[in-house]
This record gives sequence, structure tokens and C-alpha cells, in this order.
Amino acid sequence: MAVAPPSYCFVAFPPRAKDGLVVFGKNSARPRDEVQEIMYFSAADHEPESKVECTYISIDQVPRTHAIVISRPAWLWGAEMGANEHGVCIANEAINAREPAAETEALLGMDLVRLGLERGTTAKEALDVIVALLEEHGQGGNYYEDADSCHSFQSAYLIVDREEAWVLETVGKYWAAEQITEGVKCICNQLSLTTKIDAEHPELRSYAQSQGWWTGEDEFNFSEVFSSADDHLDCCAGKDSIEKKEESITVQTMIDILRDKASGVCIDSESFLTTASVVSVLPQNRSSPCIHYFTGTPDPSRSIFKPFIFVDDVKLVPKAQSPCFGDNDPAKKEPRFLEKPDRRHELYKAHEWARAVIESDQEQGRQLRKTMLELEKQGLEAMEEILTSSDPLDPTEVGDLFYDCVDTEIKFFK
Repeated sequence: MAVAPPSYCFVAFPPRAKDGLVVFGKNSARPRDEVQEIMYFSAADHEPESKVECTYISIDQVPRTHAIVISRPAWLWGAEMGANEHGVCIANEAINAREPAAETEALLGMDLVRLGLERGTTAKEALDVIVALLEEHGQGGNYYEDADSCHSFQSAYLIVDREEAWVLETVGKYWAAEQITEGVKCICNQLSLTTKIDAEHPELRSYAQSQGWWTGEDEFNFSEVFSSADDHLDCCAGKDSIEKKEESITVQTMIDILRDKASGVCIDSESFLTTASVVSVLPQNRSSPCIHYFTGTPDPSRSIFKPFIFVDDVKLVPKAQSPCFGDNDPAKKEPRFLEKPDRRHELYKAHEWARAVIESDQEQGRQLRKTMLELEKQGLEAMEEILTSSDPLDPTEVGDLFYDCVDTEIKFFK
């Protein structure tokens, strides 16, 4: 069984989060050399009976899809994490369970993240979209761009909006979910739901009984019933990081948690690296905009979190998008992944230089990191002004916000 990379997702609600804000964060741990790109797709209307081509399979399209911004491994269709124009954020965790994940190509957990964002106006609506598609199409297929072996996983999701969050954990087409409206929550690459289940697949318990995993007499504990026997790890690294924060949780606190290598939240191991990160702030006051900070580059401790706000005319950012190989992409041809094209985008290439300088840990590296944090701080302060201002947001001022931040970062590295 493939080892699931230890990614972490977090959410904090008031009063643990500051000033009536919901704060969401995710580190995406993936194979070290994998490139993630940041993609914006505007809302769109679709022809009746049209199809949408996901990573491995095509499914029926819906009449209208919402505007989304996502961070995704550049070879696939779906998303590791992202947000939509309605203030819904979703992140996905690959998990191992008692039942091995299917290698047969179906929807990837990451496809379901994007489908949930495109089709759900609230966290609960996105959850309903994901479980309906799971029931109809199933999940399966290779999670990595690897021709030599198939790494397939079950999936867990953290689905958040301005009011509530849902932790959704899936095993095949079976699932359970817990609603969260207060405090803090961390999920990682193991099942975490226990006896508090607020929604579930109608046949979940009878399926567990039919497999001999649950007697029907004890209290039903989802992770005890469905976890693989050797899965004794827990998400303590992430849980401790967020629960031990005594101050109220802000965007900066969440960024600091995601940067923490000592705790294990920021992964930098032989096979895995935090290849991209996101922090979102969702004000419970609907007159304030949601702000989403993406790195688009590996290792958050050496990356700049750059803000994005949904408005009607968002300027596309080709410099954070990987080259497109169309139908010639080895990920789209069968047998898959026989070649690995260079998927690095302009931001990634510029950032590679910065990472190398910082790793050398000389004076130049220290100075460089200091200046990067200074750039980031300017962005955070400008966004803080938008959140605390009583004036309505001027869409023309933020349409090219993310574009400008990426552009400035690349120029700075050069």
C-alpha cells in the first residue's frame, strides 16, 4: 500500500479566530519534484448534455459552474485546494483505510475538490455534490505522475464557508461527515471521525457489519471501524500546533503554523515536500470580501503568500500556470506517464533560484528571506486595510492583485 503523504488542513472559528473571521489553511505534501500551478476559472454556462473531462474520466456537466481559484498538481484536472466566488474553500487529504483504494480509474479525490467548488454555493452544498458524485462514479486511479506503480488512496476533505465547516471522510463510496461551527480543527492523512457523525452514507453501518468490522452492538466509531490496523499515527503535529496557540488565530498565525518544520506540519523529507500552501480568511460579515493567499511554490518557509480576491474581471496569471501539452500530455495518453514533461512555470523557475540561495544559508540567503517576508507583510497589511475598511471594495483595484504580486515576486528574484 502506498504511503499517504502527511499533509495538514486547518480551520479556526471565532472566538478562537480573530475579529469574526474564519481562517482556513492547508499544506499540500506531494512528491518532491511535482509542480503546482495556480489556476483561475471564471463562472460559466454550459450546453445541455455537455460533458466535463476530469483527470481520468468524463462525467455530465452541470448547467452553470462557479468561478474558482485552485492550486493543483500541474498534470491533473482537479485541485489539491482552492476556493470559489461564494466563499467556499475545500482541501483534500489522501488517506489509507482498512479497505484499499481502487486502482481502477475513476474520479480522484482532487477532482472532487474542484467539482465541489464549481458546483456548491455553501460548504454543505459542496459536501452533497461530492458524495453524490462519489456514489455515481466512485473514486480511484493513480494519485501520482508515476508510470512504475499506482498510488491510490481514499480521501478526506475539509469543506469550509463563512458559517461552518464539514469534515468529510470517505472509504470507497461510503462516507461520514462531521459539522464544525466553533473552535479549531485539524485533519491530516488519517481517518479522524469517531462517534460524532452528523451525516453519513445510508448503508455505511450495514456495510461495516457485512465486512465483519463492526458488531452492531458497540458504539459506532468511524475511524476505529475503517482505519487500517497499522495506522496508529495521529494528527498530533497539526493538532498541537493549532491548539497550543494561546493568542487568537489570524492569517499570520496560520501562515506560521504552515511554515513550521519542527512540528512536522511543513514537510521536507526524502520523498515528500510541501509543494504548495494556501491560507484563506472568510469574514462572517458578508459585506467583507474573502481573501485567499496562495504560494504557488514549494516550501512555505521559503515562499511568499500572495493574496487573491474574487471580482468580475480577474486578470489571469500565466506566470503561475504550467505549460499546456494538450492531447500530447503523457498524463492523458494510455499507458500513462511514460514521459515526464517539464511542468515548471515562470514563478516556479524564479523561486528555484531563491530556494537554492536560502538553502546555502549564507548572508545572501538570510537577506533574501528577510526581503521576501517584507514583501509578504506589505500584502498582508494592505489586505488587513480592506477587511477593516467601512468603504465598499473597489473591484478595479483588486482584479489584478494576484497578477501584480506574482509579477513583483518574479522581478524581485531576478
